[in-house]
Amino acid sequence: MYLKDNDLRQLDEARLDGLPREVLRALSKRLLSDLKEARERLNRSPENSSRPPSSRAPWERGGESLALGVEEEDDASAGSATDRVSESAPESERPKREASVGGDSKAGVKPKGRPGRRPGHPGVSRRRVLPIDQEQSHAPSHCAGCGAALEGLEAVAYTGRYELELERPESGNAGVVVTQTKHTYFEVRCGCGHRTRAEPGRALAEADWTVELTERHLVGPRLSSFIVALSLRLGGSHRRIQEFLADRFGLSLSTALISQCRHELGRALEPVVEEALRAALSDAEPVPVDETGRPQHDQALWLWAFVTANTLLYVIGRRTRELLHSILGPTPSPWIMSDGYSVYRAYGHRLRCWAPILRKARGPAERLHTPTQAFGRELPSTFETLMQAVYAARAAPGPHGLRQTYSQRLQALRQCCVRVAAGPYPDKAQVLARELRNDWDGFRVVLEHPHLPLTNNEAERALRPWVILRRVSQGPRTEQGSRAFCALAGVIDTCRRRGLSPWPYLTDALRQRRQGLPAPALPLAA
Repeated sequence: MYLKDNDLRQLDEARLDGLPREVLRALSKRLLSDLKEARERLNRSPENSSRPPSSRAPWERGGESLALGVEEEDDASAGSATDRVSESAPESERPKREASVGGDSKAGVKPKGRPGRRPGHPGVSRRRVLPIDQEQSHAPSHCAGCGAALEGLEAVAYTGRYELELERPESGNAGVVVTQTKHTYFEVRCGCGHRTRAEPGRALAEADWTVELTERHLVGPRLSSFIVALSLRLGGSHRRIQEFLADRFGLSLSTALISQCRHELGRALEPVVEEALRAALSDAEPVPVDETGRPQHDQALWLWAFVTANTLLYVIGRRTRELLHSILGPTPSPWIMSDGYSVYRAYGHRLRCWAPILRKARGPAERLHTPTQAFGRELPSTFETLMQAVYAARAAPGPHGLRQTYSQRLQALRQCCVRVAAGPYPDKAQVLARELRNDWDGFRVVLEHPHLPLTNNEAERALRPWVILRRVSQGPRTEQGSRAFCALAGVIDTCRRRGLSPWPYLTDALRQRRQGLPAPALPLAA
């Protein structure tokens, strides 16, 4: 860079008009060099620099062509150069096309086939055979045909299963151990001739879930909740969790089984999220709301957080008005604390967060345009004065309202925003001025009700750990994974806000759901 900020501040149109031709040409060369260097810095991406892939914006992950910076062609120019040339060439000179299915593997096209083990393949099983610590027998108590008691009749074993579970050691010892239990299921023939079987528990199938809720799964409820703790609370990848379980407990679990534990537990908790958490949101006020990018494979989705005093609800979906209405309704009764996203402006009971405005005001204050600098200095000064007045009113309310006390300063700020929005100011300054003008009522609500919050820091703090986890895992790859994540994250954070450990509840919920019973109610605050 040839020119520094101090040099650019001294340059304007009048200064350039007064420079001689040779001096202006030399200055233009330096400006051109600086512009090219700045544009090169702006165009840096994970594909052409050392930037990590996680620094890419969510909307830049929509597909291979977008990730590589390849622009899509229109219909008139679609197709490769080879295709366009070959279509105009004679038949004998046209290049041969590769077969899309069953062709040479070196061509980069993989044939599509049914996933899973191929017929005749020996398959892969658990590498370590753990000893059986205990056995449990399951026999029917009454005949399914006539209802007679079956006690004392001969029982024949017909199937069995194994279950790995975490157990607390004997009294006086620290830590946990993994035990393997063998469950045997018996069949009993009644005097009426009907054969009744004891079967493992199973929840009814749901169309939106491919994972089953059944006691036939190898991993027990407590071990499943432990795997979820390693994944969501400690941020461990499936490979790291697999390594830890093998080193600490001698377990040989596949990454697919570890993923299944998360999905199964998420399905077990989804009814709790749908009923209890959403009901708590409808009765609370105010509700801080925030959203952040949460990619789902190649889709640019968003993670929404809805926060109350003792409840959190997470939803992954589009950043649209329809999704917000599906959670809060078209006319929610509680106050909504949000940022400047235009979708929130449809709600009458809305509070506008002040923190983004103070942060955005730093930009105009550091611009090289002198009138913009004045606007950038006036804006934070006014808001800081109002913030101090709100804090003082919370401690000792005055005889007059804050809106009436600071009416002249508010009017001067509004006129300044109107002037900047319509005048010859940089785009960033005009956007900020329009945002203030459009959200004017949302800012002034706190001056009439000083007890209401000034920021939506509660929602931002709730999203922060999941943003860090997103940078590690790059987000889920399926819709089922997103739903499982939202259910787990909502229940875990809700229990934490209520001063409770979430893991005993997760264990009990999964155990009951596997038996076909409804999940227990969320525990109340301690």
